[in-house]
Amino acid sequence: MTPNFIGVTGLPRAGSTLLCQMLAQHPELHCEGHSSPLCNALLGIRRMVSDDQFFLSQLDNSFEAGYAHLTSAMQGFLRGWHHDCGKKAVVDKNRAWLHAIELLLHIAPEAKLIVCLRELGQIYGSIEAQHQKTILVDFIDHLADFDRFGRADMLFAKDKAIGAPLISLSAVQDLPKEVQKRLYFLRFEDLMERPVVCMSHLHAWLGVSPFEINPEKLTVGKQESDSHYRMKYLHRQSGSIAKPKKHEIPPRIQAQIESACAWYYDLYYPKNR
Repeated sequence: MTPNFIGVTGLPRAGSTLLCQMLAQHPELHCEGHSSPLCNALLGIRRMVSDDQFFLSQLDNSFEAGYAHLTSAMQGFLRGWHHDCGKKAVVDKNRAWLHAIELLLHIAPEAKLIVCLRELGQIYGSIEAQHQKTILVDFIDHLADFDRFGRADMLFAKDKAIGAPLISLSAVQDLPKEVQKRLYFLRFEDLMERPVVCMSHLHAWLGVSPFEINPEKLTVGKQESDSHYRMKYLHRQSGSIAKPKKHEIPPRIQAQIESACAWYYDLYYPKNR
């Protein structure tokens, strides 16, 4: 039986590592936990085949057959990635899934995405706090030479760690209602405060059997590489859930974030307004 596909996506420092750790506890779910190259591979296939002269010539002569070949091949690639998991559903983590949701649903109509959210000032604060602990090492995209305000501004740029997924999240509002129904928005704060309730609701939405998580006894899985991110975005797992301390954000930076991303607060954090 082909397992159903579940993507974990959303913003950085918003609990995706913890979420995958808890999803992996469920006996009907296969979840490796670390970030997966599967989404990038599918996007790469689309780019490659779109420039292939043999494929384009085939579309000239028989569009329906050629397009069917491509659809079948990409479906096979998606299924083949986790073909031997033996579970009801597979969980695959990559922030790009939200950007690629329409492609994903074209080849896997049953797919669902869990979108991880967090108050944006605290996302910035989490990244900045880790940078201060590793200040002698630069970011992968060379942000260390900026001051704190400049670094915050860069992190929210359209191609950076916070800005890129924010753009994908903003675009969700323009998707058809049927596509939006495949998305489950999970706030980091709710997961920290009520992990058992959150996971119970999530399991029901995913269509798997009820399974109660013990937040004090979590199985620790494989550690994702942090050196790839220059130790700026840690993916540590723990045997229990510990609510993080609130980061103190300079008022000028917090005000700029809330002003620039007012739509985000209106949609997901209206009580903060």
